[in-house]
Parts: sequence; C-alpha cells; structure tokens
Amino acid sequence: MAKEYDVVILGGGTGGYVAAIRASQLGLKTAVVESGKLGGTCLHAGCIPTKSLLRSAEVYVQSKRADEFGIEIQQSILNFSKVQKRKETVVEQLHKGVQHLMKKGKIDVYHGFGRILGPSIFSPMPGTISVEMNDGSENEMLIPKNVIIASGSRPRKLAGVDIDGQTIFTSDEFLNITKLPKSIIIVGGGVIGIEWASMLHDFDVDVTIIEVGPRILPTEDRDISTEMMKLLTKRGINIYTNVELNPETITKSEQQVTVKLSGLELTAEAMLLSIGRQANVENFGIENTDIEIANGFIQVNESFQTKESHIYAIGDVIGGMQLAHVASHEGISAVEHIAGVLHIPFHYANVARGVYSYPEIASVGLTEEQAKNQGYKIKTATFPFKAIGKAVVYGETDGFVKVIADEETNDAIGFHLIGPHATDLISEAALSLFLNASPWEVGQMVHPHPTLSEVIGEAALAIEGKAIHY
Repeated sequence: MAKEYDVVILGGGTGGYVAAIRASQLGLKTAVVESGKLGGTCLHAGCIPTKSLLRSAEVYVQSKRADEFGIEIQQSILNFSKVQKRKETVVEQLHKGVQHLMKKGKIDVYHGFGRILGPSIFSPMPGTISVEMNDGSENEMLIPKNVIIASGSRPRKLAGVDIDGQTIFTSDEFLNITKLPKSIIIVGGGVIGIEWASMLHDFDVDVTIIEVGPRILPTEDRDISTEMMKLLTKRGINIYTNVELNPETITKSEQQVTVKLSGLELTAEAMLLSIGRQANVENFGIENTDIEIANGFIQVNESFQTKESHIYAIGDVIGGMQLAHVASHEGISAVEHIAGVLHIPFHYANVARGVYSYPEIASVGLTEEQAKNQGYKIKTATFPFKAIGKAVVYGETDGFVKVIADEETNDAIGFHLIGPHATDLISEAALSLFLNASPWEVGQMVHPHPTLSEVIGEAALAIEGKAIHY
C-alpha cells in the first residue's frame, strides 16, 4: 500500500537528515530513504572518521614532543589497530545519535534504495518513490508532495587506474586499512589530499604529493597555499606541482606502485587518489523527470528547486562548495521554502571552510586574487601567531591570519588563517562577514587574554596599522 508524505528525502547524509529534522519541526510528514547508514559520507567515510584519525595523529606527535613541555615519556608507540578502533567507536556513537534524532522527530526511515518514478497511477507528476528494501521485502511505494534529492557524492576516479584496495586506493578504501604503508604517493594537492598527507606523515609514513596544478590548495588564498607548502616541505613531505600524470606510466605489484613522471620515477608501497568528488546522479530515476544535469551536477535555482518545481536537490549532488555544513543549511533552506517559511537567503560567500591538517587552515570570504578579479580596491594585513601569547604557551607558533578589506567601504571581505585551531577560530570571522563588520569593529571587540582568538583582533587592527603586539 502506498504511503503519502509531505516530504521524502533521498539520502540520509548530513544534508538529508538535517533537512528531515527541520521538516519535522515545521510539522511536515517526512520520510528519509537511505540505502546505507544514516549520516552518509560525512559520518561514515569522510568528515568524522578522518578527523578521528587526525586527532590520533596529533596526540601521537604531541607525545613525541612531550619533553619540550617538561614531560618525560620513555617511548611513544603507535598502535594503529587501536587508532582504527577509536575511529569506529566515535563514528558509531554519532550514528546512534542520528538514529535517535530520527525517532525523536517521528521521521520514517526506509532502509533501501529509492528511485524516482515518472507519471503513473500514483501521481500525474514524476516524483513517486519506489524503495527497493535492503531486507529483501516487497518494494515500498511513497507518494510525496515534495522530494529532496540528497544523494551526495563519491571519490572521483582516474580513468585507466585500477582501484584495487591493496596498493591503489581512494579515501573510501584507505579509511579501513589495517596496516599503515611505509610510504605513499598522494595524487592531488587539494583539501582531502593535504589532510591525508599531513596525517600520514604524522603516523611516520613517507609521503609524496603530486599535483597537476601550479600549487597545492588552489582554492585557498595564495599566501596561505605558499605557507602550507613551505611548512609541509619543512616537515619532510615531498611535493611536486605542475605534474602531468599519465595512467599508462603507473605500474603496480602486490607490494608497491611506481609512477614515471617527466625525468622522475617515484615508488611507494601505496597510492591514494585524491582528485575530487563526483556527484551521485545515476540510477535513481532522474531520467524519468525533466531535471537538468550540467557538468555532472543537478541544476537548481536559489531555492534549491530543480526544473521539476516540487523536486529539490541539495548538497554535493548540486556541486558548489561540497561541504557537510553547506549541505545541512541547503537542506534547511529547501525545507523552509517548501513550508513557506521566511528564511535568510543563503550566501555562499559567508560560509567558512577548513583544512584539518597540521597546521590547520580556515577561511571565509574572498581571496586576494578573487577580490581583485571582482574589481575591489582592497587593503590587506597579516598578523603572525608567534606574536600571540597563547600560541607561544601551546608551542604552536607557525602561521598567520590575513585580513582583506574593501578600501571604499572598509568592510571586511575575507579572512584567511593558517595556524593552531584555525578551524575553531574562523567562526568569529564568518560572523563578522555575515554582519558586514569592518576590521575596525572586529578589532574593537575585547578579546580575552591569553587566547588564540586575539590573533583575529590583532590582524583586524593591522589593516589600519594599529596592531599592538607586532
């Protein structure tokens, strides 16, 4: 028997389950269809497991530096099986939390693969969902007034390269390794590649990065990218940029992989492909609708409606910033549009982003290059962490904060951080952009001492040459 809903969400990842919770809050009868586990990529194969591993790597490195702080440790031993076990414990705890939220919101969850049907006896419009249940039971038919596609993405593969899970991996396979390789070649110097490179180096793996572009972290401000390359190189990570990787030059055996580049041959025990993510747009019935796909992504308007106005799409499947917190807020915006609730327009320029490497990177707003390309007359300033008391106490003084301001309006238009706890510090900067604050206003806020947050205030003051401690 078909079941009717106000909203059916295809995908129970960070975008999907958050959209479901907001829909429930607004009194909409809601269902989520998920073929895997609630929480999706972020919880099970992305944000959370990788950050758990990064935290273990951080503790391991700190234990080896303990003598600097007057703590004598005879020997630091890495037990990678315990590292993986802790990761699994963290993920499972949060997974149970999401399951509880679904029950709390009285949200129906269908564990199976959902497909969008075209016009049928159930509805004159496309959008009825047929769910092939994981347990093998009879398909469920869901008739929603609205559909939200939150099908997410998967690691992009390189044509001609065999992902065997033995010597060549994407992040999906590598998350579940039981033994660390002694050496690894990471293909791709973007956010995911840099996080893995930093983590694996801290786990005593010999790391080499090859990047097709002229610099690593190409979406970050050039000064941040340059500083990160300098610090990674100083730590002993080999980085090659402007590299053309031909799959035909990759050879592998059970124990190693070799890459031949122009005038260079690299050999390692493993290779990790980290070349971006591909939207999941196949095999769930988009062809039964008028939904448009361009460059591999579902096309939506500012309210996240597809060409079928009752079918919405959010998260990685529509491209954009492809971040968990972005997907969540896109889901909230889509649901509020469905419910006719007044909501704040979604401005991607105000969304903070982070790289959870060592040191961390975080940014919000425009880079210097973007600002100039958009015609802004700008003024910039930087302030180093080494001039902040709390950073000296922590023993983490690498990095700086860069502020970019509009010379005509004096509004801040970009903040870029590299240094300790940058991903925790960025929210103050994001709020200042959201409120159209000037650097002067940020600098006038009294930042408690000693805290790392003082670096934001000092950098803001530095725009007018008024920084105190440098």
